[in-house]
Amino acid sequence: MSGNPAKVSLGDIRSTQQGFSGLTVLADRLRNYRFDTVEIDFSVCSWFEANMSAPLGVVFAHAVDNLNTIKLVGLQPGVETILSKNSFLAGFGKPKREDTHGTTIPYRRFTATDDRYFAAYLNQHLRGKDLPIMSNALSERFKNSILELFVNAAIHSESKLGVFACGQYFPQQHRLDFCVADAGIGFRRKIYKEIGLKMNSDKAIEWALQEGNTTRKGSVPGGLGLKLINEFIALNKGRIQIVSDRGYWEFSPGGETLTRIGTPFPGTAINIEINTADTSSYRLRSELRN
Repeated sequence: MSGNPAKVSLGDIRSTQQGFSGLTVLADRLRNYRFDTVEIDFSVCSWFEANMSAPLGVVFAHAVDNLNTIKLVGLQPGVETILSKNSFLAGFGKPKREDTHGTTIPYRRFTATDDRYFAAYLNQHLRGKDLPIMSNALSERFKNSILELFVNAAIHSESKLGVFACGQYFPQQHRLDFCVADAGIGFRRKIYKEIGLKMNSDKAIEWALQEGNTTRKGSVPGGLGLKLINEFIALNKGRIQIVSDRGYWEFSPGGETLTRIGTPFPGTAINIEINTADTSSYRLRSELRN
């Protein structure tokens, strides 16, 4: 513990591999502090994509769990506005600003048993975000698939610090990003713990994405809940990103990326990006046969 506050700087954070890497570097810096006051200096951060509040929440939750006090300083007006509209700054004593354009899916921290509240949160906040046209049946299945991401995060991660969610609609860029993040043990350690398979973080994500692979025991279905989301995103020309420990995976129209990042993320984050310029109409295959 030191007399003066420690200071750690944060640069621009976007929904990219570099953006996630920026948060892992921050997590790595904060890991060294105990019983300290740490100022997070945003003065060189001119852009922060609001959905990345979910993995940032994970980083801060670990720091606070180590009995540190986190203070945010140097917030530029644009970044402060974004993080006030989505309620992230409410946890730092700043008032929420009204979201007059309805573009935010607010930042929330859920406990592992909050699946009903998470479902209500999705139903409330995915409305009016220019999602592509879906049949009622597909819309329900899509929301259930996102709910499954939450349930899996709650079960598999063993996170005592909760599950974090946040989203943002970017009308001018024609995209809606939604991120679910946990502060748990990550795919690599979970796979080794439950079934004894030892692999690198990137290979652990690849393993978890393969249909049928699960760390669950008995007849309970497993998997990440991404099958339907993956199929939809491929048709929609959107994007999915997963970061867990040092593993990073991305699927987009530009192809698939599987790599390792320099420093570990203290949990798992899944970001789903929907292309809202998509004018197609979607329905389940079973509906087409009827």
